[in-house]
Amino acid sequence: MRRSLILALGAALVTLPAMVSVQADAWAQAAPAPYKAPRLAIGQPDIGGYWSNSTLTPMTRPAAVRDRLVYTEEEVKKLEGAVQIEIEEGNQPTDPDAPAEYRNPTSVNRPEFTAAGGAVGGYNRGWLDPGNLVMRVNGEPRTSIITTANGLAPPRKPQPAAPAAARGGGDSYDSYETRSLGERCIIGFGRNAGPPMFPNGFYNNNYHIVQSPDAVMIEVEMNHDARIIRLNSKHRTDNVRPYFGDAIGWWEGDTLVVETTHIPRSQAFMGSWENLKVTERFTRVADDRLHYRFSVEDPTVWNEAWGGEYEFSPLNGQIYEYACHEGNYALPGILMGARVQEAREVSAKASAKAKP
Repeated sequence: MRRSLILALGAALVTLPAMVSVQADAWAQAAPAPYKAPRLAIGQPDIGGYWSNSTLTPMTRPAAVRDRLVYTEEEVKKLEGAVQIEIEEGNQPTDPDAPAEYRNPTSVNRPEFTAAGGAVGGYNRGWLDPGNLVMRVNGEPRTSIITTANGLAPPRKPQPAAPAAARGGGDSYDSYETRSLGERCIIGFGRNAGPPMFPNGFYNNNYHIVQSPDAVMIEVEMNHDARIIRLNSKHRTDNVRPYFGDAIGWWEGDTLVVETTHIPRSQAFMGSWENLKVTERFTRVADDRLHYRFSVEDPTVWNEAWGGEYEFSPLNGQIYEYACHEGNYALPGILMGARVQEAREVSAKASAKAKP
């Protein structure tokens, strides 16, 4: 009897590793293979086409979730549900007799929308396309695009005061040159084109990526900006600083790595520009997802590099020309209005001085 038990136990011990091996093989066969981006005829991984980064997820993390990178699914449902209410209410027809500054009331009012509408007549919700979904990265609903521990940029080093000549000075109404680049329709407002690239929270958060053997072009819907990335090249050695900086790129496997320097002062990122270097990585991780990761470094501003990530989603459509005319038509009126106001102030002072 004992001998039979020992023989049976021995047979079981011999069989068990074989069973485990067979089961492991079955699991390995069942697991999906890692995604491999399709290749273009020129051999590059295909990251091209029309993409969008519109999202409810902000660049910096809200205070209520400051210590968390990921929302709960319950929080996602609440956030996305509120936006649907906002859309339905905000898209109601406007009273044709309403004053110019009127905006359709909604029970969900975003502070940034209120601020945008205050001085320009207001935007009804139908004119806005900020995104209605929380950004997910590898399936995780993110609380912020920046991925530092608290979702904020790290503290800046103490900075010396800029000389008066560098600060410019004067009033923003003195000249067209003192108005913003976005208002003058030179580049888009916000940081859609970057680098780094962020959704602006209002509209036109769409892109068209075109690849060639020598360059990658990123067309940005906002203001029809275009970033040209030279492949397998070197940075310029002079101090010329073109809009969007001097971008060079190379492929690391399926990932396009883009390094940008020579960023102009007018496109400073959080106060950094002269020594700023931005490194971006574009990786196709699924047919419908393009992963974007960035890091910024400037040893004169921050102690170490930091950054963030998000995923582009396919744009259901294509980009048409964004013809910016606000600056072209409104700029003369802005400056003329300032001159009229100045003349009135001078006249009022003269009248007050003339009184006995």
